[in-house]
Amino acid sequence: MILYRKHLLLFLSLALLPQNLFAAETDPAKNYGSVEERRIDTSILQERENIRKEQEEISLRKKDLKTLEEGVDKKLTEIDGKLEELKKLHDKIETLLADKSAKEIKKLQELANIYQKMSPDKAALAINGLDQQLAADLLANMKVKAAAKILDQISQQKAAELSTTFSTLQLE
Repeated sequence: MILYRKHLLLFLSLALLPQNLFAAETDPAKNYGSVEERRIDTSILQERENIRKEQEEISLRKKDLKTLEEGVDKKLTEIDGKLEELKKLHDKIETLLADKSAKEIKKLQELANIYQKMSPDKAALAINGLDQQLAADLLANMKVKAAAKILDQISQQKAAELSTTFSTLQLE
């Protein structure tokens, strides 16, 4: 008898639930053969509601993903633009460096010509006070005879150092 009352109370409480909970899925005139049928029908309706909620959530997540994807595409476009700009700047810098290097080589050759035209003892004295690398570069840009005469006027140690630097010239 107590079990019967519990089932009756459950049945009545389910019957008194708001109608919008089961919206279009329930038929108010539907008669259930047993409490178990009602329970199964209720669980099916609940599962349908859960599935609907999950579908709504999936739909919202799809929208979020689409928004994120659009944002990523926008950022990638910006990055591509920046990379192109950097490439142009890099090319411009390379051109400027090449021009600077060409100018430096020209000036070095002009300076080498000046030292070459000087008397060997005065050129040796001037080269002796220069930076080792610059002195070696100057000697490298002179005619061999003029460079030899200048090296002949420099101390043996300095001439050896310049010769070593000259023989290990590296392209920059």
